[in-house]
Amino acid sequence: MALLEVDDLHIHLRTPRGPAEAVRGVGFSLERGQTLGIVGESGCGKSITVQALMGLLPPAARVTGNIRFDGRELVGLPEREMCKLRGDRIGMIFQEPMTALNPVHTIARQVAEPLRLHRGLSARAARDEALQLLERVGIPDAAARLDAYPHQFSGGQRQRIGIAMALACGPDLLIADEPTTALDVTIQKQILELIQGLVAERGMSLILISHDLGVIAQSVSHMLVMYGGTIVESGPTAEVFARRSHPYTQGLFAARPALGAPRGTRLATIRGSVPELVDLPPGCPFAGRCGFTIEACHATRPPPETVGPGHVARCIRLDTVRAAEVAQ
Repeated sequence: MALLEVDDLHIHLRTPRGPAEAVRGVGFSLERGQTLGIVGESGCGKSITVQALMGLLPPAARVTGNIRFDGRELVGLPEREMCKLRGDRIGMIFQEPMTALNPVHTIARQVAEPLRLHRGLSARAARDEALQLLERVGIPDAAARLDAYPHQFSGGQRQRIGIAMALACGPDLLIADEPTTALDVTIQKQILELIQGLVAERGMSLILISHDLGVIAQSVSHMLVMYGGTIVESGPTAEVFARRSHPYTQGLFAARPALGAPRGTRLATIRGSVPELVDLPPGCPFAGRCGFTIEACHATRPPPETVGPGHVARCIRLDTVRAAEVAQ
């Protein structure tokens, strides 16, 4: 049995312009010890999907479908029961460490909190464990800084503290929501290497959200490409990179800067802009922005089509799209 199974997940939100479907029929599974990346531009549904896994959606959100964690249904699970999983068996590294950390509590208190809540450790034992966690994630002179506050640490150090908090109880599943946002390239590399090392060391499953294809290529074995609240392509990372099949996936790859390109070379762009949630077409969410759009693309959601081993894409014109990719 898979550790995590998501089936036909729909998330409905209230917006100033009326109700909107932010996630539309998302489904995937994650085995124990497997690493999965979710990629796509801002607003495609990456973060809200994992927020649903954690039970952290806005109160007015309506969720349908299934989220089964270790065989247990999470959709509709009472908050008290969700709290027993959150921070214990499911840990999360949030996108912005300054807002993820409480500015009025010391680092020792925040890292020790899940240990006291979920493991029942005494204040002294939890503090000792917090110190070991901070040393493990590379906080310099951790013993002397246990009683410091978040604003007294750099952005990279705050992210390391967030990682320590997420790992405190040894979760089965670690979710990292763009953990290197706003960090410089050197610190990004250190944080990603730290996460990869800890995941391998502890045998955890990992869901890594990123808009950076390079990060996905280096960090995960499988990937999902999301657009308009839908998974448009999925499969083993190497397979998707080698045979990118959906027009949106191709557009993302084409927009990457190329090393050695002549000075002044313009980056390729995807025409148009991401529509608001209430304006998404009933069919393929990429219809209209896609150069292969025909009338049928607007009508119904494309079914999944097998492209290769474990590799699936949702497009009714896959043969035409692939032929065009090969011809370039």
